[in-house]
Amino acid sequence: MGFSRAELDRFRGGSLPDLLGPRTRLLFVGVNPGLSAVAWQAHFPGRTNRFYPALYRAGITDRLIDASSGFAPGDQEYLIERGVGITALVPKATARADELAPAELVAGAESLVETVERVEPHVVAVLGITAFRIAFAMPKARVGRQPGLFAGAQLWVVPNPSGLNAHSSLADLAVAYREVAVAAGLELSAPAT
Repeated sequence: MGFSRAELDRFRGGSLPDLLGPRTRLLFVGVNPGLSAVAWQAHFPGRTNRFYPALYRAGITDRLIDASSGFAPGDQEYLIERGVGITALVPKATARADELAPAELVAGAESLVETVERVEPHVVAVLGITAFRIAFAMPKARVGRQPGLFAGAQLWVVPNPSGLNAHSSLADLAVAYREVAVAAGLELSAPAT
């Protein structure tokens, strides 16, 4: 059972708790939660979102997580145990990330410092180059590892898993996500095909 557009619109401006644990080594940073994410209280729930399939294909998870109707029992604990954390630059839900003002992205990057200092991941992986360039005031940044450290962690930009990002295939996402997982020191499974 899904939500109608009118029902989803009620979640505009809502929020979703971060997925963080005491052993977070790899922190994925989305732009902001979508309306369905807040409705289901699950990160990346859309059927066209390729986040969990990419984690599986990268060997970060050894099973495919389906958050399309919310997390199944144990999914959040499983990700936390694997050392994976999830947060967002901007906590407020919108239908599309391009509804956010540049100032909101900049403020999000500034507040991300506190989360990274508290959680102490080895790697921070921002999902999406366009939002990254604005939020971090690095208009010429490219996908991959960024120079220096961010609050003591390696800072990376990886492709956004949204179905709206037609530039990156699922295979591309899996390769990029595996690279940041290796940098974070995660124990990985063989890549799935």
